[in-house]
Amino acid sequence: MSDALPTAARSNDPGLRALYAQESRWQAWLDVEVALARAQEELGIIPAGAAEAIAGAARLERLDRARINEGFARTGHTLVPLVWELARVVGEPHGGWVHWGATTQNITQTGDLLILRSAHSVYLRQLGEILAAMSDLADRGAEMIMPGRTHGQHAVPATFGYKVAVWIDEIARHVERLEQARPRLFVAMLGGGAGTFASLGELGPPVQAGIARHLDFGTMAVPSRALGDHLAENICLLGMMAATCGKIGREIYTLMKTEFGEVEEPVPPGTVGSSTMPQKRNPKLCQDVIALAADVRMQVPLALEAMQTEHEADRTTTLMMDAAEARAAIAMGDALARLTVILEGLRLDPDRMRANLQLGGGLIMAEAVMLQLGQALGRQHAHDIVYDAAQAAFEQRRDFSALLAADPRVTAHLDAAAIARLLDPTAYTGLCATMARDGAARARALAGSLKPEAGSVGRTMLA
Repeated sequence: MSDALPTAARSNDPGLRALYAQESRWQAWLDVEVALARAQEELGIIPAGAAEAIAGAARLERLDRARINEGFARTGHTLVPLVWELARVVGEPHGGWVHWGATTQNITQTGDLLILRSAHSVYLRQLGEILAAMSDLADRGAEMIMPGRTHGQHAVPATFGYKVAVWIDEIARHVERLEQARPRLFVAMLGGGAGTFASLGELGPPVQAGIARHLDFGTMAVPSRALGDHLAENICLLGMMAATCGKIGREIYTLMKTEFGEVEEPVPPGTVGSSTMPQKRNPKLCQDVIALAADVRMQVPLALEAMQTEHEADRTTTLMMDAAEARAAIAMGDALARLTVILEGLRLDPDRMRANLQLGGGLIMAEAVMLQLGQALGRQHAHDIVYDAAQAAFEQRRDFSALLAADPRVTAHLDAAAIARLLDPTAYTGLCATMARDGAARARALAGSLKPEAGSVGRTMLA
């Protein structure tokens, strides 16, 4: 879906497409072949000098692309033509030691995880930018009063900064989840054809550990090709992250509607919203985020289905997981890029927020009146009295404060000045400002800790 979006909607590409290009995957697989050779040479499995020869040749620009393409066309195999060409370029006497004791999925899955690690670095950088933008919005809007809404209706007054604090809290947990998943996700696999270590025997686990050390990875306890839960976990995490992005995009989309008019995403001069309606200032970026987030979430069921691997290996589920990861990864990066632009340039309209707060003629303060009256009459009796006035005000289009002032059950305990004070929304925002400023400080600190990692989008995936 992300690739089907128009060119303008694909602006601010964070680099995920380049990471998931075929050439990038090939280079990552070559990097794993190098790590395999280094680990095996250290253990005396292959001759001294072989690893350096393989490392010197394992650069995609050194290989003959025409030979590789011809091999893929002829064999239909995912990796073998790349291995053949690498062995040819290494030459004698070391070319025969390329890919020793490994099976295709050992190399491709580990290499693809190198790419995914780089993708995670991109996400963490993007989340840092989003948190920095949110910290500014939370501070700016800490006391910017607006209607709090539940079930689509006015509830009690809130502030825009509080709304942003909610987003910060959720985004911060996504950062935590990504970091917690690293030791489960980024692991080297070298179990051979069926994950049994048959080709290397007792040296299999040490070789796998050596590969992991060279790639700065963990190592699989059981290197089975049937294991896919860690790969599915990643896509589930992306799905959750996308759900948050979609929720924020939808909230801004709604608040940008003509009837609300409380915020507006960046609309640069010259932006055309419609070919026939010149007045349109459409929420294009928000719509992109909502659509891209849905695309990511749609990959979650496919990833869970791909965990259903038959016996010791099944290419069917590998294809499904690979497709789900690449699609989710690219769409996730695009969604985060657009959300960053939205939040960094979001225009707030506090006057419109305040005007919307008054749409109910004070009804949004019904809870405050009820609680004050309840101190004298008890909560339920006070609720009944205020309920009667509120429903009459809404259904008969009458003034809420006048109805309260005309009810002797109210005036026996509250005079006109007290009613007026209770209907002031600025006095009933609870701890919104405090939570907004606390959230801003937390977001700023977390954003400062999220720095790009070495080799995040480089030609080689080695950290």
